[in-house]
Amino acid sequence: MTASDGLVANLRRAAELRGLDIGLPPWAVDAVGIETTRGYLSVGTATGEGVLRLRVHIPDFGWDIGATDDLGTLVEAIAAWREEVPVDVLKRRFGFLELDEFTRALEAGEPTAAQWAVLLSSAYYRGQRDLLRRLHGDEVLRNAFPTMTHRSVRLQVDPMYWMSRQVLVCEPEEGRYEVRRVRVPAPDWVEVPGEALIATLRAALYDGQEESAGR
Repeated sequence: MTASDGLVANLRRAAELRGLDIGLPPWAVDAVGIETTRGYLSVGTATGEGVLRLRVHIPDFGWDIGATDDLGTLVEAIAAWREEVPVDVLKRRFGFLELDEFTRALEAGEPTAAQWAVLLSSAYYRGQRDLLRRLHGDEVLRNAFPTMTHRSVRLQVDPMYWMSRQVLVCEPEEGRYEVRRVRVPAPDWVEVPGEALIATLRAALYDGQEESAGR
């Protein structure tokens, strides 16, 4: 089952045998981007022959939620996830799943606050902590979903929408900031004075429509 087409065929066959819908359309050639209300699911091979890894994705961010060599159990877990079975029930029903606090926040529709908490408390991002604190301290920007990209902070308006507005901001030297909008023409880095940073980021993300920030 290491070949993509073989994996998809086996997943589809296992689901059909159990009368389950795992969200694979007839034209699917890989098991990536299975749409659900709690992000996208993907299935891939993990370390070890015959072991399959299940991941959850939201735009520009993904994490493993378990691995198993039991194809039947895997398709049952995918179907249950798509049916919005509560996280606590999923954990009890499928022992291979590893569902953390971020998954619970995603279930509750509150991934942004949870992600801010993770980044602000992470020792790995200690060098960006002052910048993260400054961004989170703004009542509008703290509603944008944050991720880290090569030591830059990526802010995204809607974490569940691939084409949602995004902006990157970094602090190459203390007190000096650079900003780059994502998926727009001429996406070069632009140096921004510290006193204009928050206003620049607000405009790039919300274009003056700050009422959308609290979605």
